[in-house]
Amino acid sequence: MTKQERITKVREMMDAPSCCAELKAAGQVYLDAVGTEKEAEAQAALAAELKEDVTSIDSLIAFAGSETGKQVFGEEGAGAMVIAAKNAKAAGEDTCLCNACQAGKILLKEFA
Repeated sequence: MTKQERITKVREMMDAPSCCAELKAAGQVYLDAVGTEKEAEAQAALAAELKEDVTSIDSLIAFAGSETGKQVFGEEGAGAMVIAAKNAKAAGEDTCLCNACQAGKILLKEFA
């Protein structure tokens, strides 16, 4: 992955409505540091935040099936999310289906 592709993927992650404030902040620090002597440090910090925030498919299933998940997604939306996540898991997906987690998963592999 080129540096520009990494930048694009970080922006994609940050633009996702599901991206938490801490991950957005780490992403912005990384973007600000690209091309400077602080880039490696910012990349390491972003990778650490990604490890904390990228959610597993099992956690998504549990959350979407919970009362809190029903409040967030609505009763119908939560049910649809559980079905989509279970189908994705059956197909081999191990990560939450949201754009932030999917981009984060790619970045974690890239930064490893």
